[in-house]
Amino acid sequence: MNKPKHECGVFAVYGHPNAAILAYYGLFALQHRGQESAGIVTSDGSGKAFQSFKGMGLVGQVFTMKDLEEINGPRAIGHVRYSTTGSSNLKNAQPFLVDTARGQIAIAHNGNLVNAAQLRIELEAEGSIFQTTVDSEIALHLLAKAPDSGNPITSLRRLEGAFSMVIMGENELIGVRDPYGFRPLVLGRVDGAYVLSSETCAFDLIHAEFIREIEPGEVVIIDDDGIRSEWPFRRAKKSFCIFEYVYFARPDSNIDDMNVKEVRVQMGRELARLHPVEADIVVPVPDSGIYAALGFSEELGIPFDLAFVRNHYIGRTFIQPSQLVRDFNVRVKLNLIGEAVRGKRVVVIDDSIVRGTTARSRVVNLREAGAKEVHVRISCPPHKHACYYGIDFPDPEKLLANQMTREEICEYLGADSLGYLEVESMVRATGLPKQNFCMACFDGEYPLPYDEAFDKHVMENRRDRARLLPPPLQPGLFADPKLS
Repeated sequence: MNKPKHECGVFAVYGHPNAAILAYYGLFALQHRGQESAGIVTSDGSGKAFQSFKGMGLVGQVFTMKDLEEINGPRAIGHVRYSTTGSSNLKNAQPFLVDTARGQIAIAHNGNLVNAAQLRIELEAEGSIFQTTVDSEIALHLLAKAPDSGNPITSLRRLEGAFSMVIMGENELIGVRDPYGFRPLVLGRVDGAYVLSSETCAFDLIHAEFIREIEPGEVVIIDDDGIRSEWPFRRAKKSFCIFEYVYFARPDSNIDDMNVKEVRVQMGRELARLHPVEADIVVPVPDSGIYAALGFSEELGIPFDLAFVRNHYIGRTFIQPSQLVRDFNVRVKLNLIGEAVRGKRVVVIDDSIVRGTTARSRVVNLREAGAKEVHVRISCPPHKHACYYGIDFPDPEKLLANQMTREEICEYLGADSLGYLEVESMVRATGLPKQNFCMACFDGEYPLPYDEAFDKHVMENRRDRARLLPPPLQPGLFADPKLS
């Protein structure tokens, strides 16, 4: 993995006659958040069996209009997936759907649970049978096993980690955001129907009105009586993933009332102030480097040019990743217009460096095309730490910045100079307080502890139950009425 992998995207509709079609277009807009699989589950609200359609691949590959017409109904939840936990196969594709004593429940999840191994062992000991290797299924089992009395959503208090979820029951649609608010979740309205989405860009496509963000720790319940909010979780420090602004979110999305594109332009300006350079041309690595490169170009008055051309029609590949194929894949995704850089001093702007092999190949391409100088600028700080909250950053020893100094990285890349954005400058570009963000991948300050060694121990010692007692629930944090 040479770039950080996308997470997942969720979308949901309540009360629209074409909910499946709206969900399809919503997922299409969220395709950047996951390209491995896509799925939609629908309900007609009459108590009949939920309908589900899932497949491996991109949204446009998985669904046909006939599929959508066959599963259409007034309620739907959908999911696009990139696997941060669990293998890449159809059984792990979401949304998950089960029949329980409470009726049917479907769930779609964006994030990563840090206590997944512990909860899974507990649930298996109590008789739960798991059908997948994905941590999202744990939430489904907790809901299914909730006591008949009281509110079943209180069972989700046992979840720890990053989770923005949409859940569909027999009588309601539920949106859940973890108390740290690691991952985004937004609420909108279209034609009198409510919609939930990972990002606002999906609302633009279906002409939905943005209402607001779901708050960290909030549960919104939508049914025929309207919408209400509950707050079942303990309070926690807001820790939104700042990398959503840097890379993951689409530039046409808004987060915390800040447009992502504008934030990236400001990051480019901040980068130019920190690491100015005399050059003839600023070249972005598309697509996520484009707006930071614009800001860098505008701040220093250096001409901007799209010298790298992205191939948007790659799709999925089943070719095994030999070194030869890896080398080809670098060139398949981006091709360089040599005439644009020949004989010039080039600043190449990228959003991040993970392993460094792709960044190195870009420098080699520029040198081969005749660039006189190559200066690398990165619109975020060095990635030195793993992420346990839903982004597939590798182990720290596989992160280039964890193993090398900046001078060594510059030499490894073969660049004339290298400059990273600093944490303070990155935060300043968002216009939001530093305390709002999780930046653990940069600074190692994890808002929610994760004991990786213990996690591995649990999975390797499935009979060791003594250390796996569930944490006590806090009574009275989630009021009635019951959801079903």
